[in-house]
Amino acid sequence: MSASKEIELGSNFVPKFDSNGLITAISQDANTGQILMVAYMNDEALELTIKTGNAVFYSRSRKKLWKKGEESGHVQKVKQILADCDQDCLILKVEVDQGQCHCGYQSCFYRALKPGTTSQLEFVAEKVYDPEAAYKKK
Repeated sequence: MSASKEIELGSNFVPKFDSNGLITAISQDANTGQILMVAYMNDEALELTIKTGNAVFYSRSRKKLWKKGEESGHVQKVKQILADCDQDCLILKVEVDQGQCHCGYQSCFYRALKPGTTSQLEFVAEKVYDPEAAYKKK
């Protein structure tokens, strides 16, 4: 079997990181199916996620590992990791206790393109927690 066929059809987990050493990771609520957020992982973040069972990402802006919930307490308990066909994107099926977006919403996807417009968003969700209380400034 060719290398690409082995990646696509085989059973070996061989995540394909991009030129920056990152792979896209989508968090999905394991119970509801709701997409919670999209982030990135480097090899160390993925390894820690697998080892601990808690989602760990790589912050591109801060250039460091980001343990989901380390400040807010809103952790993601990973129940399953899915790899797409060419293993360059992951879905983390997670259990959560509260909102996952730093803006106070359950999901980072709380706005939608307003029908009939090309540049206006409308809110499609309500806040589920107070982000100022969860992210106390040090």
